[in-house]
Amino acid sequence: MHDDRQLAEARLDRVLRERVRPAVYGRAVPLDVQVWHAPGEPVPFEYAVRQDYRPARIGEAWGPPWGTSWFRLSGRVPPEWAGETVEAVIDIGFVIERTGFLCEALAYTADGRPVKGINPRNAWLPVAAPAAGGEDVFFWVEAAANPIIHPIGVPTPLGDKETAGTAPLYRLLRMDLAVLDREVWELVQDMEVLDQLMHQLGAHEPRRHEILRALERALDVLDPLDVGSTAAEARARLAGVLAAPAQASAHRISAVGHAHIDSAWLWPLRETVRKVARTTANVTHLMDAEPGFRFAMSQAQQLAWLKEHHPAVYERVKRFVAGGQFVPTGGMWVEPDTNMPGGEAMARQFVHGKRFYAEEFGIETVDVWLPDSFGYSAALPQIIKLSGSRWFLTQKISWNQTNRFPHHTFWWEGIDGTRIFTHFPPVDTYNAELSAEELAHASRNYAEKGRGTRSLVPFGWGDGGGGPTREMVARARRTADLEGSPQVRMETPVEFFEAAAAEYPDPPVWVGELYLELHRGTYTSQARTKQGNRRSEHLLREAELWSATAAVAGLAGYPYDELDRLWKRVLLNQFHDILPGSSIAWVHREAEAAYAEIGAELEEIIQQAQQALAGRGERPVVFNGSPYARGGVPAFGATRAPEADASTTVMTIADGEFVMDNGLLRVTVDGDGLITSLRDLTAGREVLPPGARGNLLQLHKDLPISWDAWDVEGYYRNTVTDLVAAEEVAADDATAVRVVRAFGSSRVRQTLRLLPGARRLDIETEVDWGERERILKAAFPIDVRADRSAAEIQYGHVYRPAHANTSWDAAKFEICAHRWLHVGEPGYGVAVVNDSTYGHDVTRRPTPGGGTATTVRLSLLRAPRFPDPQTDQGMHRFRYAIAPGAAIGDAVREGYDLNLPPRTVRGAHGVRPLVSLEGEGVVVEAVKLADDRSGDLVVRLYECLGGRASVRLSCAVPVAETIETDLLERPLAGGRRPAAPDDELRLRPFEIVTLRLRRG
Repeated sequence: MHDDRQLAEARLDRVLRERVRPAVYGRAVPLDVQVWHAPGEPVPFEYAVRQDYRPARIGEAWGPPWGTSWFRLSGRVPPEWAGETVEAVIDIGFVIERTGFLCEALAYTADGRPVKGINPRNAWLPVAAPAAGGEDVFFWVEAAANPIIHPIGVPTPLGDKETAGTAPLYRLLRMDLAVLDREVWELVQDMEVLDQLMHQLGAHEPRRHEILRALERALDVLDPLDVGSTAAEARARLAGVLAAPAQASAHRISAVGHAHIDSAWLWPLRETVRKVARTTANVTHLMDAEPGFRFAMSQAQQLAWLKEHHPAVYERVKRFVAGGQFVPTGGMWVEPDTNMPGGEAMARQFVHGKRFYAEEFGIETVDVWLPDSFGYSAALPQIIKLSGSRWFLTQKISWNQTNRFPHHTFWWEGIDGTRIFTHFPPVDTYNAELSAEELAHASRNYAEKGRGTRSLVPFGWGDGGGGPTREMVARARRTADLEGSPQVRMETPVEFFEAAAAEYPDPPVWVGELYLELHRGTYTSQARTKQGNRRSEHLLREAELWSATAAVAGLAGYPYDELDRLWKRVLLNQFHDILPGSSIAWVHREAEAAYAEIGAELEEIIQQAQQALAGRGERPVVFNGSPYARGGVPAFGATRAPEADASTTVMTIADGEFVMDNGLLRVTVDGDGLITSLRDLTAGREVLPPGARGNLLQLHKDLPISWDAWDVEGYYRNTVTDLVAAEEVAADDATAVRVVRAFGSSRVRQTLRLLPGARRLDIETEVDWGERERILKAAFPIDVRADRSAAEIQYGHVYRPAHANTSWDAAKFEICAHRWLHVGEPGYGVAVVNDSTYGHDVTRRPTPGGGTATTVRLSLLRAPRFPDPQTDQGMHRFRYAIAPGAAIGDAVREGYDLNLPPRTVRGAHGVRPLVSLEGEGVVVEAVKLADDRSGDLVVRLYECLGGRASVRLSCAVPVAETIETDLLERPLAGGRRPAAPDDELRLRPFEIVTLRLRRG
C-alpha cells in the first residue's frame, strides 16, 4: 500500500489550524471598550471604577512597563443568539509562546466580584450558557503590563520600574462577544488528542495507522466551509478510536492540576499577589464546571495574600478546599531555597505553613511540594518527618547538567538516617499541558518499570499563565483509558502517594543531599540579600532567646505577634528566586529594604529584653547569645563585663613583614598583604603549604552558558587573576594589619585581626565592587591531605569529595556551606568560618615535598548582568576567619561565635541562663516561648558532630513536665517524655529534638 502518511498529516494540520480552531468562535460582535490608565502602582477596584474613562479601540497601544490599565467592557447579546453559549473573548496583546511572562488581567462583574483571569491560553469570560438573547453584558478588566524579560541572558533595564521607561508595550487585539460552538470545541479536543497520540506511536504500530485513517474519515465528512454543522458527524468518525481501551500494562499517571507561581522572579512581590488572584479565580471557576478536576496549590504565603487582598476569591477557595477539589499542599510558607536557609528557618517554613493550613482550612498537609528549588539539603528528610509530613516531591533534578538521576520513586535518606518516600516525576516538567508527547515521555522515562507502575504529572500554566485550562481537563478525560496512551486520572498528591507507596513498599534508597548539577552561582549572586538573610536568622534567634528569658523572669511581655510577623517576612525572602539572587533588580531592592526594617525592629526587641534583664545601672553587662560559653560569659547568659584578658597579641614589623603572635597562633603577613605563614603554636604546625600564601583574592571571568545569575560553569577556572598588588599594608594596632588593594573598577580594604586568646585569624573585608561578569574568591591553601570537606548545613553537616574521581564528584565543583567549612586529615583539621558567605570550592594540589595540600576558597561576589544588570555593584562588607587546629566541634563553635557576637548593655547585674546544657556534641538551636501562648518554654537542640551523644538540660525555673514534640510543638508520638528536664537525653547522630517545658 502506498505510504501517504505525510500527506494526510499535513492535511489535518492545515484544516485544524485554518478551519476548525477558528470555527470555535464562529460568530462574534465587538464590545464597547473604555479605558483608564492608573498613573502609578495598582489601585483597588473601588478606586479604579470611580475614575474618568475614555473610549479605546482595537489596535490602541497601552501599558508602560509595570503599569496597570483598567478597561470597561459593555455590550448586548444579539437576540438571534438565544440558546447559544456566549462568551467574551479578550486579547490584550498576548504572545502565546510567552504564557505567564507578559500581560495578564483579572475580570470583575459590575459590582466588583472577581470572575476569572484572562491569560493567553485562557482568554475568555463567561456570559451566558444558554443565552436568552438581548442580555446586557458588563465587565471591568484590570490589565497588568508586565514586561517580557526575555530572552534569558540578555541584559535589560525592564527589571526595575525606575529604569524600565514609559513606552507602551502592548496593543489591544480583540474585545468581542462570541458564540462558543461546543461541538466544534469538542472536535478540536478529539482531533488534537488523537493527532498528538499518533505522533508518539511508531510507524510500525497498527494503532498509529488506525488513528490516521479515522482522522482522514473525519476530515472527509467535515465541510471546511461549514464546520459547525458537520462537526458532530466528524466526531462520530472518531468515536471508535477514542473508545479503544488502554493496554493493561499501560503506565498510570496521576494528573494533578497545578500552577507553579514564583513568589517573585521576573516580577516583584506585588505582582505575584495579583498573579495568585487571577490563577485561583480561574481554577475555582473551572471547578464549578468540572467536578472531577483537582488542583494542588503550595505556598501558604500566597493563600495568605489572597485572603488579604481578594477575600471574595479566597472564600471560593475555602469552599472548594472543603469539597476536596482545591488542595493546599506542600506545608511550607513558601517554596524556599533549601541550600541556604538555616536550620530554624527551614523548621519555621513548616511551622508557619502547616499552621496556616490547619487554622484556615482545618487540614494537615502530609506532602512536601518543591518542584523548582535548586537542590535539596540532606537535612530535609528529618525536618520533613518532624513537621508531621510523610512524602516529598521535586522536579528540578531533571535539570542536572552532567549526571542523570537514577530514580523516580525512592526513599530519600537524610544525614540522621531518616527516610522519606520521594517522587521525582518522569514527565520532567511542572507545567505540563497533558499533551500526548508529555504523557509518552513520562512513560518512557520512568525508571521504576517492572517495580512501580505510576507517576505524577503536575499540569497547568504557571507564573501567571492562569493554571489548568478546560482544554487540559478535556485531554485528561480522553486519555483516562485510551489505547496507546498512559492511563490518566485527575487526582490529588495524597492519592498518588498513597497508591505509589502501597504498590512499591521497598524502593531504592538515595543517601545524602539531592545536589543540583546546575545553578551553582545561586550560592553567591546578590550578596546583600544573602547577608540580610543570615543576619536576620541570627537576630530572630536572639530576639526569641532574650525575650523568653525576660518573660519567664516576669520582667517583660513576650512579643508573639511581632516575632510571628518578622519570621514570615524572613521566610518569604527565602523563596527560591529571592535568596538565591536570581530575580530582577526590583525584587532585590525590596529585599534589602525589608532586611533593614527587620533588623531594626529585631534590634529593638533584643535591646528592650536585655535592658529589662540587666536592670537599671551603669555597669557594662555582656550578653552571650551563642550556645557556647565565651570570655567568661555562659551560653545564653550575661555577666558584668569580665576583667580584661591577660593574654596579649604582639606585633613585630621587620623587612616588610608583619608578625602577629598571641601565644596560640603566629601570623606572618608580607609586603603584599598576604599571609605567608600561619603557625599553630599549640600543635607546633605550619598551616600553609610550603611557598603558598593565604587570603589570596582571585578574580575569574564568569560568563555562564545561559543562566547568568544562576550558574557558575566549571570552565571559569581556566583563567585566573591573583590580586597581589597592594596600595597599602600597615599595622592598625597590635592586633591587626590593614591591607588596601585596587583592581579594575573595584577597591578592597581588609583588616587581618588576631585577638588575644583567639584560636582563629579574623579577616574583615570591605569591597567597593564595580566589576562585570567576574567572580571574586578568597583562597586559603591548607597543608592537610583531605579527600573530602565537611560543610555545615541545617542541624549538622555533610561531607563532599575534594577530588573528581567520578562525574558525580566532578560536578560538585562549587558547593554550599553555612557558617563553616572544614578540611582535615587524621589528627588535624582547619575550619574556615564566615558571617554571610555560602558559595565555596575545595581543591587539591601536590606539594613540593610530596603529598597533596588542600585549598579552600570562599566565593565572595559575582557580577552577572541578567536578570539584574547591576547585580552586586557597590559596597559590601564580609567577615570570615581561618581556625587552625579545629576539629568539627571547634568549627561549630567558631561558626556560632562569628555570627553571634556578644552584646554589651548598661545595667546592674548579670543574667542566669534560662537553659543550660551539660554534655558534649549537642547544640541548643532555639529557646522560645510556645506559639500557643501557654507560657510553656520550648527548647530545640541537635547533635552536631555526627555521633551519639548524651546530655542533661537544666532550666533556671521550676519545670513540672517535659514533653518531646514535633516542630509544631505538638506531642511527638513515641517521644521520650522525660519526667524531669535534667534527666539524661540520648541523641543519635544529627538528631533534632524539640522539648516543651511546662513550668511548675
